[in-house]
Amino acid sequence: MAIVREKVLEVEHYTERLFHFKTTRDKGTRFRDGEFLMIGLEVDNKPLLRAYSIASPNYEDYMEWFSIKVPGGPLTSKLQHIKCGDEIITNTKAVGTLVMDNLKSGRNLYLLATGTGVAPFMSLVRGLETYEQYENVILLWSTRLVKELAHKDFLENLNKHQVWGEVTQGKFKFYPSVTREDFENTGRITDALFNGSFYKKTGIQPFEKDKDSAMICGSLPMNLEFKRYFEETLGCLEGNGNTKGDFVLEKSFVER
Repeated sequence: MAIVREKVLEVEHYTERLFHFKTTRDKGTRFRDGEFLMIGLEVDNKPLLRAYSIASPNYEDYMEWFSIKVPGGPLTSKLQHIKCGDEIITNTKAVGTLVMDNLKSGRNLYLLATGTGVAPFMSLVRGLETYEQYENVILLWSTRLVKELAHKDFLENLNKHQVWGEVTQGKFKFYPSVTREDFENTGRITDALFNGSFYKKTGIQPFEKDKDSAMICGSLPMNLEFKRYFEETLGCLEGNGNTKGDFVLEKSFVER
């Protein structure tokens, strides 16, 4: 596995447990929107790496990342202290299941995330191919607290953005939700879809397997709950590298 060094360009701490950072991008690093790399630090002269989804679109010359801070975590307890000018290490071969190639095209693409599971979708909602395959791209993102909805303002205004508005063409829709505080949308996104309150509030037509697709990334309980819902309730097919399906979920890691 080829390892390269990337320089930290920006760091932003949103809460005591969540931060975002931007790094350079080696010319040899290629990825599809929605994929992840192994990234980390050198500890005792050895690479300490974990899987992190790339949160920036694949046409940019930099890479963005989201991370939580795990007390005592082998990597995040150190990674949370990085600052501009520091270096991280990454491999150059990106992989993952949350890619357009694994889904059939159609009417609506649902991106379903909790916590830092939004990272691959931050790449996809700015991806050129995403909007070529779907009439609407709908991000449902749930966090515990309002302040954990990092980039909320950015996402709410994505269609109006000077650069990315040209990419989305007005097709992007954003539904943020919070589970532990009062907010415009409260509760789990699983409940919002299952009981129909999301459709009633937004006016979006309910998910139909012959017309719509979904990507899932977040906590393990949410991943499994949505997997059962799409397979057992709606009769959907899970996509993979060999078969285009109705939904995909990231199996390599869950919300960190």
